[in-house]
Formats: sequence, structure tokens, C-alpha cells
Amino acid sequence: MKRALISDIHSNLESLEAVLADIREQEIAEVHCLGDLVGYGPNPREVIDRVMESCQVCLLGNHDQGALFDPEGFNSGAERAIFWTRAQLENSAGDPADRHRRWDFLGELPRNRQEGELLFVHGSARNPLNEYVFPEDIYNRRKLEKIFALIRRHAFQGHTHVPGVFTESFHFFSPDELGLEYRLGSEKAMVNIGSVGQPRDGNPQACYVVLEDDLVRFRRVEYAVEETIKRIHEVPELDDFLGDRLRDGR
Repeated sequence: MKRALISDIHSNLESLEAVLADIREQEIAEVHCLGDLVGYGPNPREVIDRVMESCQVCLLGNHDQGALFDPEGFNSGAERAIFWTRAQLENSAGDPADRHRRWDFLGELPRNRQEGELLFVHGSARNPLNEYVFPEDIYNRRKLEKIFALIRRHAFQGHTHVPGVFTESFHFFSPDELGLEYRLGSEKAMVNIGSVGQPRDGNPQACYVVLEDDLVRFRRVEYAVEETIKRIHEVPELDDFLGDRLRDGR
């Protein structure tokens, strides 16, 4: 079975369209989204619509929940972006049925998905919405032991926007260290699939994963980043920094 795993789109329509085009070129029919459709970026309505059209599975992210309810634990820029996003979803022009359809879609998203030995979450197995698992956590053995204890074999997640593979033997491998490929084996592993809309690993290209049987392939895709930055700068409620950081992938 061959499928694409995407996450952390963050209302970045240009990056999402570029990734979906790359997925189509590889003739991948099934797309799973691990959450955070909205937040930070300038096109929340359009991104939700495209995900509804293109993804067979979608999970809830912390920014999606923040748009549905009150954001908790967000910095001031992220909080302002969420309140602006909520206003865009509540006061959108056009057919009211589209507005209700978007809210219903977000409100019905599950927090995790288990398929045999594969777990799909936004944050972590321990806290599907909000827990970050960073590369430096390989030195926090107690934390990783507790998370791995909740994983049957392999977990796929996003949230940090930093792609790579954590192994139960307390190692982290970036996509470049892996040659962009990792084969799932008997050792437990957590795979962070990276971010489509706001990469933070020093590479501004959109990132996602192709999962085919036991082979994980990381994909990097160029997109019209300057167009996204321009759109963010045009919205007073969105901090310019949210656009400027896209150039450097940080």
C-alpha cells in the first residue's frame, strides 16, 4: 500500500498545492493529514477545502482545536493568528453551507488513528495534540521511554515541523542522514513527517512522507514561498515574522 502523509499545513495554500501536485505525479491515491490545517498562514478556508477534497484521513491538530475553542499555550503571534483564522471561518462570504461544512469537518476530526502496529497522531502517542518530541529529546530517556511504551511498533507524527526518525535505542536521524529513506524494522520508531506549510529544519521546502509498505521516503518540494510571504504581510493581524521565517525554514 502506497500513501502520502502530510502535516502542519498552517493555511499555506501555495505549499499545499505544490505538495498535492507532487503526490499526483507519483500516482499516490491515498493521502493522510496529521493535523494543523490552519494557523499562522493566510488561506485557512482554501486549505480546509483542499484537504476535504484530497485527504482520505485527517486528524486534529492543536491549531485546529485552537480555532474551534480558545487557544491554550500559544505565543502572542500564534494566538492572534488563530483569532484571525476563526474570524475568517466564521465570517466568510459565499454559501453559508460551505462555512458550516468547514466547521463540521474540523469539529469531527479524531485525535489519533491506529492501524495495526501503526499509530498516527499530531503530537505524540502520550499527548496526541500538544506534546512536542524534539531531536534533542534523545537525551531525555525518561520521556522517550514513556512515549515508546505507548507505541505498538511505529508512530507517525508532526507538530514540531522538524522531520526525522526517532528509534527506541535513543537515536534521531534527520532525512539527510538517512538519504531520505528509512525502512521500518523490528525496532520501535517514531517518524516525524515534517511540515508542508512551515518547515523548521533549516530547509524552506515543503516536507512530507511517502509510506509504501515498510519503506518511508521523505519528499521535499519547492513552492511559491514569496507569494505566501506577500499574502501574510497583507494581513495586519498576522505578524510579518510568520511569513519572513518561511524563507529560512525556521
